[in-house]
Amino acid sequence: MASKTLRELSGLDNSVPSLAGSTVIMVDCQNTYTKGVMELEGWKEALAEGRKLLTEARKAGAEIIHIQHDGGEGSPYDIRAEIGEIHPDVAPVPGESVVVKTDAPNAFHHTDLAQRIEEAGNKDVVIAGFMTNMCVQFTAEGAFLRGYRPTVVAAASATRPISTAVGEVTAEQLHRSALATITDMYGVVVPSVDALT
Repeated sequence: MASKTLRELSGLDNSVPSLAGSTVIMVDCQNTYTKGVMELEGWKEALAEGRKLLTEARKAGAEIIHIQHDGGEGSPYDIRAEIGEIHPDVAPVPGESVVVKTDAPNAFHHTDLAQRIEEAGNKDVVIAGFMTNMCVQFTAEGAFLRGYRPTVVAAASATRPISTAVGEVTAEQLHRSALATITDMYGVVVPSVDALT
């Protein structure tokens, strides 16, 4: 039998928000993760779900913010080159802002993301993107620590396998583990966009 989450034990709200009352944060949906050294498992499916999320969010009139990581010239995250651009399937449309981060997986760190969310006036933030165990997880934590209510869309996020000192971790294991960490304390996880609409 599964243990109660820390959220449940703390009496935190686990209700699923509406898109209309949320700010949607699309995290690092860059070409970086679709080819080369950083290619993720399941990125095509995750981008398809991300596109669906954007379609529904735009219909609902939600505030949408895109995050883009800049790792510097010549890196897999070079936003001056095609590799670092936001993938065309989920690219911003006029009126949607882009926040560039450089220092950390947490998209709030040394950026004006919090200010933009405050201006939108929403406590609920819906988060999706790449990678589940890094920028998605730590942005959800950052949102939680600032008093927002994060919800992560599992099917619109993805990661890659890694080797650790204690063994190989598959992409699916890492994806689920990150979602479990979020579920335990930092926010709500929904399997797909359909849970929000």
